[in-house]
This record gives sequence, C-alpha cells and structure tokens, in this order.
Amino acid sequence: MNEKKESSVLSEIANNLVAFGRMQGADEIEVAIIESSEFNVDVRFGEIENLVEAGSRALSFRVIKDKKTAIATSSDLTMETLQTLVKNAVKRSTLGNPDECAGLPALYKTKIDIASLKLFDPEISKLESEKKILLAKETEKIALDEKKITNSHGASFETIKIKIALANSNGFLKEYDETYCTLGIGLQAGDTDNKAEGFWSCSKRFLKELESPEIIARKAVERTLRQLNPRKIKTQNVPVIFEPMMTSWLLAFLFSCISGISIYQKTSFLVDKLGEKIGNKNVTVYDDGLIPRKIGSRPFDSEGVPVSKNTVIERGILKNYLCNTYAARKLKLKSTGNADANSVGPNNFYLQPGKTSPEEIIASTKRGLLLTRTIGHGLNPVTGDISRGAFGLWIEDGKIAYPVSEITISGNLGVILNEIELVGNDLEFRSSFSGPTIKIKELTVAGK
Repeated sequence: MNEKKESSVLSEIANNLVAFGRMQGADEIEVAIIESSEFNVDVRFGEIENLVEAGSRALSFRVIKDKKTAIATSSDLTMETLQTLVKNAVKRSTLGNPDECAGLPALYKTKIDIASLKLFDPEISKLESEKKILLAKETEKIALDEKKITNSHGASFETIKIKIALANSNGFLKEYDETYCTLGIGLQAGDTDNKAEGFWSCSKRFLKELESPEIIARKAVERTLRQLNPRKIKTQNVPVIFEPMMTSWLLAFLFSCISGISIYQKTSFLVDKLGEKIGNKNVTVYDDGLIPRKIGSRPFDSEGVPVSKNTVIERGILKNYLCNTYAARKLKLKSTGNADANSVGPNNFYLQPGKTSPEEIIASTKRGLLLTRTIGHGLNPVTGDISRGAFGLWIEDGKIAYPVSEITISGNLGVILNEIELVGNDLEFRSSFSGPTIKIKELTVAGK
C-alpha cells in the first residue's frame, strides 16, 4: 500500500489485513470495517417503550484468486481471528467457479475531498441521552394536545454515528465519519368505525437542521386529520397527483429498474434502452453523491469508487444504468460509484424539480386524486406494472374536496414517465430517493 494518510486504528487493521491476504496467495483482497454507535428511543403516551444504546464493529472482506471469490465477515477484530478467516477464505475460494467479471476496481486518480461533503456533526455525539428522550416525549405531547387525535403509535428519536474504513490491494485506503438523526411520530384519529392514520418524520445529518418537535407534531396531526371521514369512489381513469413522499417511492421503483444488476439479469423492462426515449421532456433524473449534508452523499462507494453526479434520464432520454464494478463489467460499462455491499444502491437519486407550486398543480386539476399513501407491494420491474392499495384526497374543480379510501391505483411506470404533465418546485432531500410533487395525466383509480 503506497497511499499516505492519517489513519485510524480501523484503517490500520484493514491495511494490515490486505497485506496479509496478499501474502497468503490472494490475487486481490478488499477489507471494509464499519464502527457504529446508535441511540434509539420509542415513546408512547409519555412512557418509554424501547430504549437502545449500543456500539458495534463489523469487518467484511472478499478475496479473489484465479477469478474465484470468497467472502467472510467478523465482529471479532483481533488479528489472530482475522488472519485465520483470511487463510480459510483463500482456501475456500478454490472451491468456486471462475467468473471473468469478478475483481476489484482499478485505483481511481480522482481526488476525494471528504470534508467538503459535510457528513459529520459533532453536536450529535454531544447530545445527552436525557435530551434525546425529551425530544421524543415533547413531540408526542404536542401532537396529543390536538383533541381529535385519539391514539399514538409512538414517537421516536434516533442518532447514529458511523466510521467507515476501506482498503484494498489495488492501493485504496480511506475512511470517513458520518452522522444521522431522525425524529418522527405516528398517530391515529377517529372512532372505531372511522379511523385515520398518519405520520411524519425528519432525518438529517446535522442536528440543527432537524425539524423541531412542533413542526413534526403539526405535520403528523395535519396528515392524520385530513384523512378523516373518507368516501368511496367509483372506478375511473383520472389525473393523479403524487405528493413528494409518493414521488419518492415511484423513484425507488425506477431505481430498481435501472440498476445494473436488474439489467444484466434481464429482470427490468428497461433492458437495452440506453439512449432511448423512456419519458417525456419533464423527466430529468440524477444520482448525485456529492451534495453536501444530504442523506445519500458519500465520498466513495463500498468498493472505493469515487461517487459523482450521474445523469440517469435527461429530458426523457435514458442516459445511464447505475452500476457497481461487477454489473458494469457484465454490461461492458463503467462503474457509476453505486456499489452498496454486494449490490447496487442509490446515492441521492432525485427528479429535477420544475417551476410549478403544489398549489398550482392542484388548481390545474378539474377532477382527480391527490395520492397521499400506498400500501402493499404490486410493483413488477419486469413489466413496469404498478398496482397498489392507496389513500388520498379527491380533487374537484381545482380544490381538495374530501378524503378517499379503499382504492387501488394501477398503471405502468413506462407510461407514467411519458405522462408527467407537471413537476413541482418543492423538492426536498428527505432520503436517498427524493422528488417533488408531480401530476400524471391519467391513472386507473379502482374503487367500488
């Protein structure tokens, strides 16, 4: 290993184990260590129902010999244990079948500026346990002050601090620290025959950016009460407006369809569609791991490939599949910095916002559905078909008229991407999948 840096104990362990693996005959070896500390409290009606404060260390590695791969993990980081695991893994690799696409990525020359991503907040480590518990209790108390709220599913507060160290035999050796905090609550309103549920949560890397208990509680109450006294509607084809949270799950489905793994396994309706039009001009999607302070940001993926801003769809044209090194080799492409353990995962995967406000989008709809929540599965990446149980608010003459329930929305992702009429200006990065309000020209809403 020839890269010089200030290394922690974890980096030294990883680096030493890489050197040992090469001595044992591995052609290539990669070692990842994750050290984490977490705090989680769940509160219901002012009482603590669950309280967890824990720390852990986990090491995983893969050795490759003659294009044959063996993988092992350990929570015991003593060098004697790890060296035994490596020796056994090198021997075990001979039992497998060779795979020409197996192997580590080459060492990238890209300079990685970890500090500029602002992934770590020292204030989260300083926050006392009593204060964390109080935040959850305060959130629930504010929500329960609303007399129409009849039950609480509980409020929770969570903090996570993580250190990730990665080394491999191609000369990669780096580490970074990151933090998260999450505050949320679930509520119920209505009587026995008329119950409505809602929730709200917020996750941020920095404590000072987290929404306050007042905001979390108010939004949860509002989202719960608006579903009271729902009506049933007849089956019909109408415009459907997706709230940002709904756009996010639609994007998560899209991600599963453009993942390099789905493409080479031919389990996606977007196989062989690179360079083709798969949506209209309103659809531009990026995967960007370099946005400071965001949940999906990171300096490099789980293979040490530097992340970047990748254009996935540009004005409806499919530009990239998102790949780890293995998927990229299978597809004769380049890794996009989306390796996530042994799979492919998002960084900040989002739909580019438009210029129309959510209020204007609703006002533009004479008759249709504002989709607020879905349940069930009903997503088929092979065909792009969608069928999910749903809840929402009915729109008449450009205004919210009443809530609806016991409905199912049906459509096809390929059709939806071509029928996005309006894109909202309300993009917020609340998770690794983020999107603004969008209006779909028409979907089937099945009711009575």
